[in-house]
Amino acid sequence: MKWRGRRKSTNIEDRRGQSAGGFGGGRGISPMLLVPLFRLLFSKVGLIIVGVLVLIMFLTGTNPIALLQQFVGGEPQYAQTTDYQPGPEEQALAEQTAVVLADTEDVWNKILQGYREPTLVLFSEQVNSACGLASSATGPFYCPGDEKLYIDLSFFEEMERKLGAEGDFAQAYVVGHEVGHHVQNLTGTMDKVNAMRGQLSEVEFNKLMVRVELQADFYAGVWAHHTQRATGFMEPGDLEEALNAASAIGDDRLQKRATGRVVPDSFTHGTSAQRVRWFRRGFETGDVRQGDTFNAVEL
Repeated sequence: MKWRGRRKSTNIEDRRGQSAGGFGGGRGISPMLLVPLFRLLFSKVGLIIVGVLVLIMFLTGTNPIALLQQFVGGEPQYAQTTDYQPGPEEQALAEQTAVVLADTEDVWNKILQGYREPTLVLFSEQVNSACGLASSATGPFYCPGDEKLYIDLSFFEEMERKLGAEGDFAQAYVVGHEVGHHVQNLTGTMDKVNAMRGQLSEVEFNKLMVRVELQADFYAGVWAHHTQRATGFMEPGDLEEALNAASAIGDDRLQKRATGRVVPDSFTHGTSAQRVRWFRRGFETGDVRQGDTFNAVEL
C-alpha cells in the first residue's frame, strides 16, 4: 500500500503513554445506548432532572460538575506518562493510520453531504471514552457518544501474530471498518438498531448486530474502491490482505479457534465468508446503495 508522502489526517488524538483517569463516564454502557441517553439528557425533561440533581448537590456540598460528568460520560481526564517513546515501527504505523484516515475523509466527504469527520484516538493499554473504559484487549472500536475511533496500535501486531492477518492493507481495512460505523451513526442506522434493543430476543438482536457489522465491512470496501480510483494507492496483494483479515475475524473462525466449537446463535459480526463477501461487494461496486445488509435476503 502506497502511503508514504501522502496527506495525513489532523483528526488524530494521541493518548499513547497516558493512563485513563477521572470519572470514566458511561461505565458498562453499550455504545448503542448512549445516543438515546444524550437525547434524554438534553431534552426538557432531562434538563429538569439535571437541575434537580444540581440543587441537591449544592445543598449537600457535592461537586456538581463532577457528578454531571459522571452522569453524561463527559471528557475523561488523563495522566501523562512523559517517558513513553514509541519505537520507529510503531510511529510509522501511526503515520500510516493517519494517512488511511485522511483517505476515508476524502471519500466520505464526497459521498455524504454534511459529513462530520471523526477523530481517531491512539492509545496504549487502556482508554476512557464516552462509551466507558476499555482495555487494549477490546480491540479497535467506535464510540457514537463522542464520534471517535479508538485504536491501540499493538492490536495490529496481535492480528498478525495470532490470526495470521498481516500486511498494511489489512490494517487499513480495520480503520475503514470503524469509520464505517461512524457512517452508520451519521446516517441514523445506529439509532434504528438501538430502538430494537429490548424488543428482540438475544438471538434475534445478535442477528441484527451481524447485519450492522457486515454493512461496516461493506463501507470499508467502498472506501477502498474510491481511494484506489482516486490515488492508485493499492499494490499487488493488497486486496488479498484485506480479504484475509476479514476472513480471520469471522465469528465462526474465532470461535473455532478459541473453543473448538461454533455457536451460530451467538454470532455478532458474521462468518468469515460473509465478511469477505460484503467487503468485496463494497470494493467492487463502490456504490453505497448496494450495502443494505438489513434487507438482504442472503448475507
